[in-house]
Amino acid sequence: MNIKLDPWGHMDISDYSKLYELFGIEPIDTVIDDLRVKHRFFERRVVFGHRDMGKWIKNFYSGEKSIVLTGFMPSGHVHLGHLMVIEELRYFQKIGAKVRVVIADAEAYAVRRLDRDLTIKYGVEYIAHALAWGLDSLETDFYFQTNYSEDYYRLIHFFSRKVSFNEMEAIYGELTPAKIVSALTQVADILHSQLKEFGEYRNIIVPVGADQDPHIRLTRDLADRFSNELGFVRPSSMYHKFITGLDGNKMSSSRPDYAIFLLDDNDIVAKKIAMALTGGRATADEQRKLGGEPHKCSIYQLYLYFLAETDGELRDTYNDCISGKVLCGQCKKRALEKLLILLNEQRSRFRDVVESGVIDKVVEKPKF
Repeated sequence: MNIKLDPWGHMDISDYSKLYELFGIEPIDTVIDDLRVKHRFFERRVVFGHRDMGKWIKNFYSGEKSIVLTGFMPSGHVHLGHLMVIEELRYFQKIGAKVRVVIADAEAYAVRRLDRDLTIKYGVEYIAHALAWGLDSLETDFYFQTNYSEDYYRLIHFFSRKVSFNEMEAIYGELTPAKIVSALTQVADILHSQLKEFGEYRNIIVPVGADQDPHIRLTRDLADRFSNELGFVRPSSMYHKFITGLDGNKMSSSRPDYAIFLLDDNDIVAKKIAMALTGGRATADEQRKLGGEPHKCSIYQLYLYFLAETDGELRDTYNDCISGKVLCGQCKKRALEKLLILLNEQRSRFRDVVESGVIDKVVEKPKF
C-alpha cells in the first residue's frame, strides 16, 4: 500500500495502522499506560501513534523542564478539527507542561497564497478560541511566524546548510521554494525552544495530525545533525486521526459545507447536520432489522471526538446504532442538541476573550 504523507495537501487515511510499518510511527498502546492522567482521546485511540513519547513521559514525570509545541496554519476559520488539537494542548497544560503555540502565517501566505491581512485575522481567531477553550493566558506562549525573535530566524538559515534538496524531495515529494522555506521554518518552530533564549526546554513533544509527520522526520534528522553544534536533541511527537467531515472525508476549512466551524450560526449547523453522511441503511425497516454502520457515520465521529463525554455514553450510542434501536434521524437530533450546547458555550467564551483585550497582552500581532 502506497501512502504519501503531504503536510500541504488534502488527504484521507483509511487505515492508520499502515503508518506503523511504512513510516516507523509507534502505536499509542505502547505508552498509554504510562500516562497518569487519562483522556478520552487516548482511551478511544483518537491519538493513535507517536515517536519517542515514552521518553517524553519519563522525563516529564522525572521533573525535567517539558514543553508541548504545535501550530496552526491560519488559512480559514476554526473548526472542530482544530478544536481537537486545542483540547490536546489543554490536557498537557493541565498535567503541568509548558505550552507554546505557533501561528504559521508565513506558511499560509507563501504556500496557501492567502491575503496577508486575512492570515493575521484568522491567526487572532485561533488564539481567541484557544483561550476560550481553556488555555491559560499566563501559561501559554503564542507567536506569529512573521513576528518573532532574530534567534529564531537565524535557525532557519542554519538548518539549510545541513540538508540537501534531494533529501527534502525524498521526504516531501515535489517542492517549491515556498515549501522548502516553510519546511525549514517548521523545524525552527519545533527546535527553537531548546535554546537558552527560549527557555531551554529540551523535553519537547509535538501533537500533530499524521499528515505532518514529514516535518517531524526532517526535524529529528536535523536535531541529530546539530546535536554537537547547538546541543539539540530529537523531539517527541504524537499523532491524532483526522476528524471526519460531514461527507465522510477529512474535515477541512477548504470544504466549508462539510465542516463545523465554531462560529457557524446555529441554523447553519442544523442544516449541515441534516445533510450529513450517516451509516444508515436504505430504509428504516432495513435499519431496524440490520442495524446501522457507525464506522461509516460522520455523526458517530462527532460523538467519538466531542459529544460523548463518557465511554459509557459512546458505547450506548454505538450499540443503539448497530442494534437498529435508534435511527439516523433520532441520532442526528440528539447530536445537534449536544453540539449546539458546545458551540453556544464556546462562542460566548470567545466573545468574552475578544472583548477583554487579552489577545493584545498574549501575542504581538504582525504589523504588515
